[in-house]
Amino acid sequence: MSLLTLEGVTASYGASQALFGMDLTLSEGEAVAMMGRNGMGKTTTVRAICRMLPAQGRLVFDGHDLTRLASHRAAQLGIGLVPEGRRCFRDLTVEENLVVAARRGHWDLSRVAGLFPRLAERRGQRASTLSGGEQQMLAIGRALMTNPRLLILDEATEGLAPLIRAEIWAAIARLKTETGLSLLVIDKSLKELKGVADRAVLVARGQVAWAGAMDALDAETSARHVGV
Repeated sequence: MSLLTLEGVTASYGASQALFGMDLTLSEGEAVAMMGRNGMGKTTTVRAICRMLPAQGRLVFDGHDLTRLASHRAAQLGIGLVPEGRRCFRDLTVEENLVVAARRGHWDLSRVAGLFPRLAERRGQRASTLSGGEQQMLAIGRALMTNPRLLILDEATEGLAPLIRAEIWAAIARLKTETGLSLLVIDKSLKELKGVADRAVLVARGQVAWAGAMDALDAETSARHVGV
């Protein structure tokens, strides 16, 4: 059963159109990788799903028409976002960042600490004192504390040190195998994505250039549309 459906979605920033008929489906418990070069419409698609940008077309989550909803209502339906750039509350502690987003459900402070033990060690520190990798863990933990049905990760490992990247990819793999959480992962790391994603969607010029099973994505196609 489809949890998220986009059909013919268009979106613009003022007079500049960014999406030209975006199509996407994601089923309950499925992990989908969205890939593409910078500026091709990946983050714009995320903003349209999360209702941070007006969009036209069919955009449905769990039977609800998202185009009619405000962003906080989309979050209440169960869409969790780990945004590009982390956007932690810098003056709040780690624990405060997590608690401020909390909704009742499976994910609580102890389970987030089990996924990212570093956050438990630093629970009393302000977010501004954390490393970039620790802030990324905090952003993921904060999104999980909303107990979403769909978790969207927008470039969650970009610019991080290799050891931290590996730790975050291991956590994403655990989310896939241990929780059954639906995942939409925007990234360029083909090797790591093949370890977690069921399907891939390659985006070019605001629309889907290729879609299929992750293991059907060959090096030539990925090089053409992603550049890796």
